[in-house]
Amino acid sequence: MIAFVKKYEGLWLFVHSPAAMVAAVFAVVILWGAVFAPWIALVNPYDLASFSLFDGLLPPVWLDGANPKYLLGTDDQGRDMISSILYGARLSLVIGLSALTIAAVLGVGLGLAAGYYGGRFDAIVMRIADVQLALPAILTALLIDGIARGILPAAIQQDLRVAVLTLAIALSLWVNFARTARASTFVQMNKEYVQAAIIMGQHPLRVMFVHILPNILGPLLVIMTVDLASAILLEATLSFLGIGLPADSPSLGTLIRIGMQFLLSGEWWILWIPTVFLVVLVVSINILGDFLRDVFNPRLR
Repeated sequence: MIAFVKKYEGLWLFVHSPAAMVAAVFAVVILWGAVFAPWIALVNPYDLASFSLFDGLLPPVWLDGANPKYLLGTDDQGRDMISSILYGARLSLVIGLSALTIAAVLGVGLGLAAGYYGGRFDAIVMRIADVQLALPAILTALLIDGIARGILPAAIQQDLRVAVLTLAIALSLWVNFARTARASTFVQMNKEYVQAAIIMGQHPLRVMFVHILPNILGPLLVIMTVDLASAILLEATLSFLGIGLPADSPSLGTLIRIGMQFLLSGEWWILWIPTVFLVVLVVSINILGDFLRDVFNPRLR
C-alpha cells in the first residue's frame, strides 16, 4: 500500500497533508449537501407552503426557546437555517462553477491563441488583460452587470438575473487563465514535439488543443481551484450589495444580506451561521488550491 501511494506523488502528499485532507472533507461534505439539498433539507425555501411564520426567529438548539426540530434555528420567515444554507450553497456553487467554466474556456482559448500566434493578436489580448487587471474583479462585475441592466428589457431582467450574474463573474475572471495559458504556451512552443507537429503541417487548433493544452493543465487546475473561491465570493458580495440575486433566491450572499437586518436585534444566528459557512467553504477551496500548487510546482514545497 505504501509503495502504491509513493508511486503517485500527489496522493502521497495528500495523505501527509492534514490541512488538505480536512479541507477536502469539508469541501466534499458541502458539495454533497448542496447537490442533494432537495432530499436532505428539512424544508424547501422556495416553497411558501413548507414553512410557517409562527416558527420565525427560533434560536439554535443550544439557546433557550429553541425547537429541537431546527438545529440551527430559523430566520424571520420561519425557514430552517440549515435548509436555507444548503439551497444557498447549491445556487452559489452552480453560479460559481458556471462562471468558472466560461472564464476557463474564454481565457484558455485566448491564451493559447496569443501564445501560439504572437504578434498583433497577442498584443491586443494582453493589453485588454492589462486594462482589466487594473480594475478589481468586483468593479468589472459591477460594470458588466450595469451594462446588462441597461441593454436588457426591464420585463426580462428578473428572469435573467442568474445568467447575467454568471456572465459578469466569468468576464471578470478570464484574465488569470489567459495570462497563464499564454506564458505556458510560450514555453511549450520551444519543445521538440510541438515543433515537429508544426513541421508536419498539423492544423493550429490540433497543435494547441492536442499537443500543448494537455501539458499546461497543471497550473490551469490550480487557477481553477482558486478562482472558484473567488467566483463564490464575488457572487456573495454582489448579492450582499443587492446587485446580484434577488431576495427570493437564497444564495449565500442573499442570506448574509438578510441576516444583516437582524444583527442588532439579537437574532445573530441569521447572519453569522451563513457567514461562517461561506468562510469555511472558501477557505477549504483555497487550501486545496494551495495544495495543488505545491503538487505541480515542487520548488514551492
